Amino acid sequence: MPTDLTSTLILLARLLLGGAFLIFGLRNIANVGPLTAGLTARGLPLPRIAAIIGVGLQIVGGALTAIGPLGAWGGAGLIVFVVLATVLFHNFWDYEGADRASHVTANIMNAGLIGAFLLVIAVSL
Repeated sequence: MPTDLTSTLILLARLLLGGAFLIFGLRNIANVGPLTAGLTARGLPLPRIAAIIGVGLQIVGGALTAIGPLGAWGGAGLIVFVVLATVLFHNFWDYEGADRASHVTANIMNAGLIGAFLLVIAVSL
């Protein structure tokens, strides 16, 4: 257990960030069907396999980020996941009006998540 404030904050940040993606991944096990349908609609080859890999990245990346000594790998895997999910599911350029605004917001939030994962990688090296 960390004894100084910086180490405690880093541990808490990793638990919250990684834990959230771990929970999302576990919840998405039940959503592989709808995720596959969304990926099929986007024209992605092998959409079911892609959906399963995405859920796996959430689970494994989340666990490694939260508790594993391989936090840098978890952070890197989740950066890949967030970038791909953003391009495939938050393609704001295909929307107009309020729908576009919500997807632009998702892009901005996902950019922030990528920044957080870069911090995880930095403190894990």
